[in-house]
Amino acid sequence: MQIAFISADPGVPIFGRKGCSIHAQEVLRAMLKRGAQLHLFATSLGGEAPAGLEAVHLHALPPAPKGELAAREQLSLAANAELRAVLERAGPFDLIYERYSLWSFAGMDYARGAGTPGLLEVNAPLIEEQAEHRGLVDRAGAEGVAEKAFSNASALLAVSDEVGAYLERFEAARGKVCVSPNGVNPDRFGPGVKPSLPGQRGAFTVGFVGTLKPWHGVEILVESFARLHERDSNTRLLIVGDGPQREPLQVDLAARNLQDSVCFTGAVAADEVPALLASMDVAVAPYPKLSQFYFSPLKVYEYMAAGLPVVVSRLGQLAKLIQHDANGLLTAPGDPAELAMALERLKSDSGLRVRLGTAARSTVLRDHTWDVAVQRIFDLAGLI
Repeated sequence: MQIAFISADPGVPIFGRKGCSIHAQEVLRAMLKRGAQLHLFATSLGGEAPAGLEAVHLHALPPAPKGELAAREQLSLAANAELRAVLERAGPFDLIYERYSLWSFAGMDYARGAGTPGLLEVNAPLIEEQAEHRGLVDRAGAEGVAEKAFSNASALLAVSDEVGAYLERFEAARGKVCVSPNGVNPDRFGPGVKPSLPGQRGAFTVGFVGTLKPWHGVEILVESFARLHERDSNTRLLIVGDGPQREPLQVDLAARNLQDSVCFTGAVAADEVPALLASMDVAVAPYPKLSQFYFSPLKVYEYMAAGLPVVVSRLGQLAKLIQHDANGLLTAPGDPAELAMALERLKSDSGLRVRLGTAARSTVLRDHTWDVAVQRIFDLAGLI
């Protein structure tokens, strides 16, 4: 079974440490487990192949162009010719699987021309994101690329209902959308993992994993932790990750005289995360109020696979994944007082922590492993 995996987005380093990188790596691993011969076509690799991916055949796509924005957009669009050529040289394939990127349409075009299943994974409303956060000159061109790629794809895999609803706005996507949430590799997590940063004896550790950016709401977690710590000084906050919010967070913590009760690990490799999760008593995804929440947060699936009780904001897909008081706790987004109360409840009730953590792991083992996700992909493609 020959599979072409395409990622033409320069912001997705396939072998890197970002959440999108881990997503791609785990899908590749799950495909390899099924006996696939994998060809990776990528604009950005981000380093050497991690363990378990050495057998993947690498095909480097042209690097991201530099210069003025409009010119970069046109050069990215022109790169479709090279992608089409390298696919024709490396093929034939039994499946073309592509992570949708703003200017790439050649993969799905090739798949349709070859009579091969072409599946397009869509993780976000990229046109809107680009226009709002990074700038977009040729919006009509980006929309044309999307229509062409969606039209040629056999199916579109949206990571959340919200992304699926966005896709349905495109005429070419209607009737092709399948919601396929992110997942986790449960073999990396579980009760046998030893903590790498254990707290002092008897200390209660609240944890967060992720990039320190405003939409992750870590400042809300800091406020909630301050309230918890005021009631019980034998508490600790463990923040795994790095980003632009780290410095203002540290300033805030110093102003509250909490710097000695908080540990920042900085950015870590994926293989360090399980032992850091094992160092926590509860894990949090404290998202603020967001007008659009279309994420399928990898961190939450990893928290759950580690058997941790989770507290997450009642938003989007999270409100479906977490059943309040059954496999986790839901709190109002952007409400530090309610989050602090949930943390206090978990701190004072070890039995509740065990019950929620056990149920959380059972949920992901049943419904949200990467093996389940890849089986869904193969079913859509008509493969074994």
